[in-house]
Amino acid sequence: MSEQSAVVVGVDGSEHSLRALEWALHTARSLGAPLTVAHVRPEALQLGSARIASLGPAPEIPDTVVDALVKEVGPRAEGLDVRYESLDGSVVDALVRAAAGAQLLVVGSRGRGGFKSLLIGSTSRALAASAPCPLVVVPHEARAASLDTGAQAGRVLLGLHPEETADEVVDFAFRAARRRGVPLEVVTAYPVPPSPALLIGAPAPALQVPPPMPDETPELVETTSRHQEERLRPFAERYPGVEVVPAVTPADAAGRLVDDSQEAGLLVVGRHRRHHVETLLVGSVAHAVLHHAACPVAIVPPAPAS
Repeated sequence: MSEQSAVVVGVDGSEHSLRALEWALHTARSLGAPLTVAHVRPEALQLGSARIASLGPAPEIPDTVVDALVKEVGPRAEGLDVRYESLDGSVVDALVRAAAGAQLLVVGSRGRGGFKSLLIGSTSRALAASAPCPLVVVPHEARAASLDTGAQAGRVLLGLHPEETADEVVDFAFRAARRRGVPLEVVTAYPVPPSPALLIGAPAPALQVPPPMPDETPELVETTSRHQEERLRPFAERYPGVEVVPAVTPADAAGRLVDDSQEAGLLVVGRHRRHHVETLLVGSVAHAVLHHAACPVAIVPPAPAS
């Protein structure tokens, strides 16, 4: 992917989208990439414009959100190639089209219409499963105090399944760590064998107690660490300046990633490949970190199947 392909940020004027815009500004500058600020016009405005156009030539209804953003971004975008787009259609479909050929699509965790109790909105969830390029979801202020994209923001985190995580995901994480000049922490889960208590018929309900968790086995940790190192080796050779911090954890990696995101600048996870039913799926780890991580989360799609 060319370093000159655009960073696209979806905005709707909400506080959440303005935080995403701030992150996208910093990132576009660090990449030396153009920035496209995209606003999908509200449905009522789209319908009103279409009705006016059907009656004959008339001035186009202005997009007040874009007009306000031009004034907001202008003074802080010196040296950047910034473009503004006013889009029609559904929010998800319009942003997917706008991100075709982009190197990043950036959105806030929730839009203007989201419920305050929700940590991530429906648009962000849908884009995580359908964006044609890596999607970065920037958390709202209550979850992250800093949007710095450099070393001050902390290390890059990567959730790695040695057999399943696509090369594109690993490469994205290494490049992000190299660009920021920070370590890359790689978290891999190892399977926890079932407790012997689970293999025995359950006692009467009154006698049931939570079965004890099995102790960590050195063999599992060693095997997982070896698989992780083998998977990372070609990338470590490709990016020799990146310090890799390996970590293994029992069962699900999501909890470890969420905990470590408190001190991180970016968390990178992969998206599942397209299934035969022509749907795109976001795995359980990606779903969990989107809802709970304290730093921006990058969901990276695999390369299209040949």
